[in-house]
Amino acid sequence: MSRKKIIIIVSAALILILGIVMYPKINLYFKGRNTTINTANKELFIKSEMTLESLATLLDKEGVIDNKDAFIAVGAYKELNTKNIALGKYIIAPNTSYRNLLNGFKKNAKGNGNGEVEIAVTFTNCKNLEDVAKIVSSKTIIDQAELIQFMKSEKVLSKYGFTLEQFPAMFIPNTYKVYFDLTPEQFIARMADEFNKFWTVERKNKLKSIGLNSQSEAVTLASIVYSEQNKVKEEWSIIAGLYLNRIQKGIKLQSDPTFKFCWGDKLDGVQRLLNVHRDIDCPYNTYKINGLPPGPICIPPSEVVDAVLNRDDNNYVFMMAKPDYSGKHDFTVDYSDHQRLASIYQKWLANELTKN
Repeated sequence: MSRKKIIIIVSAALILILGIVMYPKINLYFKGRNTTINTANKELFIKSEMTLESLATLLDKEGVIDNKDAFIAVGAYKELNTKNIALGKYIIAPNTSYRNLLNGFKKNAKGNGNGEVEIAVTFTNCKNLEDVAKIVSSKTIIDQAELIQFMKSEKVLSKYGFTLEQFPAMFIPNTYKVYFDLTPEQFIARMADEFNKFWTVERKNKLKSIGLNSQSEAVTLASIVYSEQNKVKEEWSIIAGLYLNRIQKGIKLQSDPTFKFCWGDKLDGVQRLLNVHRDIDCPYNTYKINGLPPGPICIPPSEVVDAVLNRDDNNYVFMMAKPDYSGKHDFTVDYSDHQRLASIYQKWLANELTKN
């Protein structure tokens, strides 16, 4: 056999061997180049642990892939399994290659999927921790009851330095970007970070200047101000000044929203509040206690907290709703003026109630 033939045979054998060795990888390469079939961005949630096979089934069902075998083959090569397929929310763009799609589902060093996207959680107008938990659980994987139990645990309260009554003061109403597979620990840690960012040195210094001792006291007063006035924000600092005047003078705050808080939702929709309502024994009833209640009666917007910290410098100690539907108040220093305005308001209210 000639040297030339030997070279040809050896070369052919090497090519054959190389082809046999490389075929699986070449095959995987082309399988990985398969693309998704969705024609618009597809929102996908992974809410529980999944095998590679169950993920392929989900994507097939959702109209994202049309070749489960190819998807599974590439995923197996990338060693995707229940331990490293990350829970979360994903936005899958049209024509995404299987290779990139699988890389997106793979858990990274931070515990999130490489392609996982954050979601917006907005909580405003919350009365209590239960309201916060309800909103957060509606947007994330967190269980509502589990979050409530976690927030109220001694371990958490001790870690962040609050009593149970004060703890709502740590939550700054806003819109936050978080991951869908957020844990209760991560959520509370995030809220603590936001609390610390809000309470700058400047704000802490203002606490002392208005005679308050802690951030929770400022939020508690803000919660009363907001419960009294949630329509006309121009009055926030005036009402804050009025209540701080009463505290300084040793006068009970006598804020109706505080005793209403004691009744839970039993007085919702009640327009005329009576002495029997005010007479309830409750640590939040400022007709019974001196100074501030033990914690916020709602979770007020941060703007109201700033209105408290920047209180209006006035001498008012009384306020009365105006006899109209403006939501505004009259403010007075003298009790006789307050009684006169109260009489006018009560007559107006009684007349309005007879109309209905």
